[in-house]
Amino acid sequence: MVWSPNDGDNQSPWGSSSGGNNKKGSSKGNGSFDPGDYDDILKNIQNRFKSMFPKNSSSNLLVLVVIVGLFWLASGFYRVGTDEQGVVVRFGKYVRTSEPGLHYHLPLPIESVSKPKVTKVNRIEVGFRNTQSQFSQNSQTRQVPEEALMLTGDENIVDLNFTIFWIINDAKDFLFNVRNPEATIKSIGESVMREKIGQTPIDPILAEGKSIVEEDAKLKLQNVLDYYKSGILVTQVQLQKADPPENVIDSYRDVQRAKTDEQKLINEAQAYRNDIIPKARGQAEKMIQESEAYKKEVVSKAKGEAERFISVYNSYKNSKDVTRKRIYLETLEQTLGKIDKVIVDKDAGSGIVPYLPLPELKKRSNVIKGIDDEGN
Repeated sequence: MVWSPNDGDNQSPWGSSSGGNNKKGSSKGNGSFDPGDYDDILKNIQNRFKSMFPKNSSSNLLVLVVIVGLFWLASGFYRVGTDEQGVVVRFGKYVRTSEPGLHYHLPLPIESVSKPKVTKVNRIEVGFRNTQSQFSQNSQTRQVPEEALMLTGDENIVDLNFTIFWIINDAKDFLFNVRNPEATIKSIGESVMREKIGQTPIDPILAEGKSIVEEDAKLKLQNVLDYYKSGILVTQVQLQKADPPENVIDSYRDVQRAKTDEQKLINEAQAYRNDIIPKARGQAEKMIQESEAYKKEVVSKAKGEAERFISVYNSYKNSKDVTRKRIYLETLEQTLGKIDKVIVDKDAGSGIVPYLPLPELKKRSNVIKGIDDEGN
């Protein structure tokens, strides 16, 4: 039974008259209620609610059960968002996975649904923590040395901070196969990174090898999570900081500067080598070619002398006296041709025959001729 404005007493369910008379339940002139009005309102509501049901108590209970049952059945409707997956379990056992949209499951406690967000990119920080201040919008970074300090492949220590970005790939595996996903990802990620850093020298980690370390760590982390069937997809592993420990960073920078100077000297030495070696090779080739030419010249002369000797020898065999005399005369010509000579006849007897100094006369004539030429 519901209230109607046509009721005989012409009153509202709150017990106030529809007229303008100032009775109980009506507003006072100053716009406030009398404290006793609230009790009357509650009693009227109770009476109206009782009048809606038959006076038989068993019938009232049946109607109440039907209403509660309808509400219970209606509680099974649920909606899955576009960024979610619905995982329905029946008495704790997996039943099905629901895609985005409106769905229905048997009401509690028979079935229940979990709706994890599968498109949200989550992040886990290793080696540091970003905290938001209550009084400022700026985030503050706190280092965690027990996570950040790692031993490299060449027995150095590096202070490493990195972030793991991940999403839910399979909602069923994510909910049932991993108890604490964030702690699991953090532990596996730290273990995988320590293994990779332990196999790599410190120089590539601090310089050009960061991308290789990130990619290898991501692949190994994903392989472990797939082995556990975690339903997690690692989208990125990003190195935030890779430095030597703070207490030795100045010394390390000195070492790096020394290595830079060393490399500079090596480059200069290589440039000098590249300049001097071609010159030396050119000079060596020139000497080799000169030696080859000298060899050919000496060999040719030797062959000519040998052929000449053979020719003379053959002539000597044919006419020994003539050849001997010719050789003798040629030798005298070569020996005495350019010196002054005085010839004495051995058959002149006991005295020396005067001789005509022909060489001196020749020299004098040449001198006189030269003077005449100058005078002209």
